Amino acid sequence: MAAQKINEAHEHMAKAEKCLKTSLTKWKPDFDSAASEYAKAAVCFKNAKQYDQAKDAYLKEAEYHTENKTLFHAAKAIEQAGMMMKEQKKMPEAIQYIEKACMMYMENGTPDTAAMALDRAGKLIEPLNLEKAVDLYQKAAGVYENEDRLRQAVELLGKASRLLVRLRRLDDAAVAMQKEKNMYKEIENFPMCFKKTTAQVLIHLHRGDFVAADKCVRESYSLPGYSGSEDCIAMETLLQGYDEQDEDQVYRVCNSPLLKYMDNDYAKLAISLRVPGGGGKKKKAPAAPQGGASGAPAAAEEEDDYEGGLC
Repeated sequence: MAAQKINEAHEHMAKAEKCLKTSLTKWKPDFDSAASEYAKAAVCFKNAKQYDQAKDAYLKEAEYHTENKTLFHAAKAIEQAGMMMKEQKKMPEAIQYIEKACMMYMENGTPDTAAMALDRAGKLIEPLNLEKAVDLYQKAAGVYENEDRLRQAVELLGKASRLLVRLRRLDDAAVAMQKEKNMYKEIENFPMCFKKTTAQVLIHLHRGDFVAADKCVRESYSLPGYSGSEDCIAMETLLQGYDEQDEDQVYRVCNSPLLKYMDNDYAKLAISLRVPGGGGKKKKAPAAPQGGASGAPAAAEEEDDYEGGLC
């Protein structure tokens, strides 16, 4: 079966070469037919699992589509060449071809196709290279944003923000999260703004920036329905506990269902949060309701499974 497909592929390639020949009666190469034959050859190689030869055939198809000024089809062929690299587990090369295809989609005036391809590329590379995945998701979001397709853009920004947190690039994550929140505000998805405020607070506290965390909550008071909401009360309680170095209060909020069932990357920020100088341990029940005493020792031996918060 594979041998038959390979033979068929070579037959299509031979036909393609004939299409490119000129003569006294045929002055111009038939680029359209040549591209079509190379496309058929590529499919045959692909079915025979000869992915490297399939890639070469797709690139030939792209070359002749480009000669024929059919850029969209050229870009599709280059994207398929990238997928042949993916089949061989050559992800960096696969991403290079897909990014090249995206540039051609943009030149051809089909930005939606470019954004979808960048998103697919991000998913492909994410298990291997989080940094590159962030770059691809942000590029895709930028394409959608330029087209005023904010719902698609904000979804991709969310993917990038989560990966930035996972990479512990918290300064970048804070910037990305603010952009994400602003976009949700623009499309009037206020419940998502509440969730993004919570994530912002966690990011800023892990950065050691209480002032920025507090500012995020204060700015969110202007959002319809935020003041007095479950999210708002939780963040006010968290900030109060953090400011007063009340480890029990911080622990209760960070281990509440509201925070524990966030996206996994943010939930990990919550349950690994430590108050400054707390040493990562919970206090015994405080003897006095008002304290904030800087010299009070943390006596409990219980420790959380998550260590290594930045604070």
